Amino acid sequence: MKVTGIALVPPPSAADLPKVTPELLASVLARYSRSNDGLATILSKVDLANPDESIDRILKFVDYGHASIGGLTGGLAIALDGVSMWLAYKIFELAQMADGQESSTRYITMDATGLPTPAELGVPDDLAARWTAVMAKAFAAYHAEYARLDALGQAQPELIRLPPNAKPAVIIRIRKNYALDRARYFIPLATRTNLGLVQSSRMWAATVKHLDSLPQPEARAAAQLIRDELIKQSPRLMRHSTAEKSYAEQARQELATSLRLGLARLSTAPLRDEVWVKVDRDTPPWLREEQPVGEALRHRANRYGYQGTATRRMRVTFAWNNLAIAELRDLNRHRTGHRYTPLIQAGFYLPPEIAHAAHQPLLDEQAALTRELMQRGCGSYVYSLLLGAQTPFEHSTQADKFIYEAELRTGMGAHFRYAEHLSAALREFRAQVPESSAHIVEGTAEPE
Repeated sequence: MKVTGIALVPPPSAADLPKVTPELLASVLARYSRSNDGLATILSKVDLANPDESIDRILKFVDYGHASIGGLTGGLAIALDGVSMWLAYKIFELAQMADGQESSTRYITMDATGLPTPAELGVPDDLAARWTAVMAKAFAAYHAEYARLDALGQAQPELIRLPPNAKPAVIIRIRKNYALDRARYFIPLATRTNLGLVQSSRMWAATVKHLDSLPQPEARAAAQLIRDELIKQSPRLMRHSTAEKSYAEQARQELATSLRLGLARLSTAPLRDEVWVKVDRDTPPWLREEQPVGEALRHRANRYGYQGTATRRMRVTFAWNNLAIAELRDLNRHRTGHRYTPLIQAGFYLPPEIAHAAHQPLLDEQAALTRELMQRGCGSYVYSLLLGAQTPFEHSTQADKFIYEAELRTGMGAHFRYAEHLSAALREFRAQVPESSAHIVEGTAEPE
């Protein structure tokens, strides 16, 4: 695992502006919020040659909460190389105010050499060889199915959804995506990936505090590495980023719930699709919603258009019983509202193009390892899961955000399984908000 920080650099056009560190910026703005002086006057009193002294002088004078000032540090960018897919998922779950990207299974090499060691992940020593063997078999299945599906796509191009008059390079790319998107369910959740995030010092402190409070050693190691990097840019504010009792206790209880549900529901059989959508349109009696839903939606040119109060004030909770972790990795990155999953294996998804029975020995071996880790109470059970493991997933947000996500995840180029899940949720939403139907653009996810 490697963590790299990217310092704030003023654009070339800002050459004449004072160059301040993130913490000096935050302290100056704190002083600014508590003074009749303008920003130029406050900056004139700052000794840029001795920023630490200036920060101490300002913060000594200004009474503030570190969280509110931490939010003024601007975007602090961190790149994390070689973290597991599980840790990347967890960081996106925790860092709800961050902008970020993670490596895609379509574009980076995936094989057993990309796995951390069992010791890094907290896998018990007596299970290490067994874990390594199961992961190797999972990658072998992934590569075999990818090769088979890629060859099938070449032999029967009619199986692949292609745009009209596609050029040869486009055909090759879409054929490979067709194979990769269906084979990826065998990829272990422990596989190394890379991600980059940008957020303020305040949000980084909360994210690192949360990571430091989790039971998985990889999370705590990442917390220390991120803290060490951010201390270079925001030393005072990052001191509030160590493990804390309330975080640790909630993590303990959530793990206990996951272990209980995971042992009760552990299965390798595919789950039948179920979706649950709850729409709450209530408003206070003294501030009733007056805008028709159609008026909130019909003026948009595309999904990025601004929606009206009728959908922005409408609460929506949507959930699936069987979201594969492959899809969870992306749907979890929709930042608004609250997302929750116990992250268990209540079933195992494989697309119709892959024979489930042909891989049953591998799935049985993988499930037995998961059961053993859960029975021992190990948080490292997450590293025995493959991307095909199906888990319940719930997301609560507002209707405008739900509509954006549904249009995006059924739109051109979306993964086929995203489209199935979001189309099902849209049907339930439209049943409860029928006047929205004419204004929501549900796509077909073609081509891939």
